[in-house]
Amino acid sequence: MQLATPLTLENSFVRLEPLALDHAADLAVAAEGLESAWYTSVPRPDEVEAEIGRRLELSASGWMNPFAVRRLDTGRAVGMTTFCDIDQPNRHVEVGYTWIARDAQGTAVNPAAKLLLLAHAFEACDAIAVELRTHFHNRQSRAAIERLGAKQDGILRNQRIGPDGSLRDTVVFSILPHEWPTVRRGLEARLERFA
Repeated sequence: MQLATPLTLENSFVRLEPLALDHAADLAVAAEGLESAWYTSVPRPDEVEAEIGRRLELSASGWMNPFAVRRLDTGRAVGMTTFCDIDQPNRHVEVGYTWIARDAQGTAVNPAAKLLLLAHAFEACDAIAVELRTHFHNRQSRAAIERLGAKQDGILRNQRIGPDGSLRDTVVFSILPHEWPTVRRGLEARLERFA
């Protein structure tokens, strides 16, 4: 299986669907109230269609495989996530460009989506490493990645220039195949409390 191949992944909590313009209305609602964090890249509601278009262009180039995150208990798309920086010959990928609606945070949505993505990468695509990155100042995201069981590889200083011109230090985490069974069990245990 190729990491860039569009597909649908589903469990009891979420369905990850190939991102499409049909998701724009739900995602515009989901993006409301998230645009205030300067260190994130969540589109404003009126920018959602353009962001979908940008991600679809990156998908066509083979660099990204974008998904809409649909919450099954409400039926609404509540965020986006991707496989990105896809390096198929080396079976290496990043899970990133993820955001979810404020009312979906702290629910089963994020761990359920991560379980699907990581299982696909390691079990169907035989990945040798899955990377996760976040802004140094995004402490909420860093804590969530650490809760997954990912290990911090390091900090890439001045790695990117933000839309406002600020310089971004990027914290890099990864999960390796021998760590995946423990990470999987941890995610499953977290999801048991939502069942």
